Amino acid sequence: MSAQVCTPFDGDGGGVADLSALAQRSVRVFGEAGVPQGGSLRFDTLAAEIPVALVFNGVSHAVMMATPENLGDFAIGFALSEGILDHAQDCRGTTLQLADAGAAHLPPGVPGVEVHLEISARSFERLKNRRRSMAGRTGCGVCGVESFAALDLAPERLPARDWLERVDLPTVLRAFADLKALQPHNAQSGSLHAAGWATLDGRLAQVCEDVGRHNALDKLIGWLSRSARLAEPGFVVLSSRGSHELVRKCARVGLSALATISAPTATGVQVAELAGLRLWGLCRAPRAVLYAPGAQTG
Repeated sequence: MSAQVCTPFDGDGGGVADLSALAQRSVRVFGEAGVPQGGSLRFDTLAAEIPVALVFNGVSHAVMMATPENLGDFAIGFALSEGILDHAQDCRGTTLQLADAGAAHLPPGVPGVEVHLEISARSFERLKNRRRSMAGRTGCGVCGVESFAALDLAPERLPARDWLERVDLPTVLRAFADLKALQPHNAQSGSLHAAGWATLDGRLAQVCEDVGRHNALDKLIGWLSRSARLAEPGFVVLSSRGSHELVRKCARVGLSALATISAPTATGVQVAELAGLRLWGLCRAPRAVLYAPGAQTG
């Protein structure tokens, strides 16, 4: 396997780089063979989950709970997948800094991070006009929308791809066969999602981890954008269900194929059909289910 675990964004620094994606806690384990009735004291590895504020041109737009790793990619991916930016070039610069715990009313031992993005005047004007205020939660990708229309359940249709049929059962299963080995944080903590980018031979080129499935996908989108690979043939693999907002994020940035380890929701399939996105689900060898074929040529 030549894939790499999600690599750091150059803007990570200013104390943020010292934050760890994992934490050690003392726990008491019960019920294991050989463990006394009163339990056994040991150390356990847990995933870190901290508030991350996304600040555009000095205005805080969203606070998400995320794993403190690759937050620059996360911010760019979020801005692209939520339609704040049309292109990564609309972001003029990104700065990461630790939040003032007192001013942010954070409890002791809970750090916060602010990701400041300087974006184009056009993008910022559109952001202000959307009047969207989000308070993110780990499992929620649509918190804070103020109307049904803001859900964007009918994204612009993707162009037909002549390579889409090559994202077939063997190719999808090959990517998932390699995914577990490329989740080092989840191997230690057991509580992180992964988003991976696979080429048309099923080889994983990159894998990003986060406590939130949406965050992991946004980190991957940020990496793809930074690497100028958003337009390349390939597909996304996710260690989650295929919910509508994950399908929408992919479609919005031009990604034409998505495969998930669990089943999609009915609305996720509907959004995939409307967008012309190829959607695989329940990808567990030796089988997988093709829920939407995607827009193909011919």
